[in-house]
Amino acid sequence: MMRRALRLVVMLTAVTAVMEAAFAVEPDEVLSDAGLEARARIISQELRCVVCQNQVIDDSDAPLARDMRILVRERLVAGDTDDEVKNYLVERYGDFVLMKPPLNAETVLLWFGPFMALVAGGVIYWLFLRKGGAETAQQPQALSDEERARLNELMTDDAE
Repeated sequence: MMRRALRLVVMLTAVTAVMEAAFAVEPDEVLSDAGLEARARIISQELRCVVCQNQVIDDSDAPLARDMRILVRERLVAGDTDDEVKNYLVERYGDFVLMKPPLNAETVLLWFGPFMALVAGGVIYWLFLRKGGAETAQQPQALSDEERARLNELMTDDAE
């Protein structure tokens, strides 16, 4: 029984994902040349919807993603290579449009920012523990005879 339910969930998830992708590219966008359409689909999988940000343009229903899909197909029909199409869109929208942006001076923070934040957090945590550990490691010292006498004097004064 449990296996059937699991299979049903997996199948529904797969069907939903396929239908979502199928509905994003509208019929009027599809090229009549199957070869160019296949290239357009491959290129579209490498381009990010700048509105949705974590979706490729083929999976997005955003109007800007539709415009980008149409641009890809127009450039392919005009005779551009796959790289020329991607470069055209990068010139227009910046490196962010690529699902895998190149490593350069403008994207170095994008590539290494999370790692640097993790290292900085680790250093701060280590310093915090080190400082806290030093404070707890200090044991109180015993009172000297003079301090003990002064404490007794203060305590007897308060009692009176």
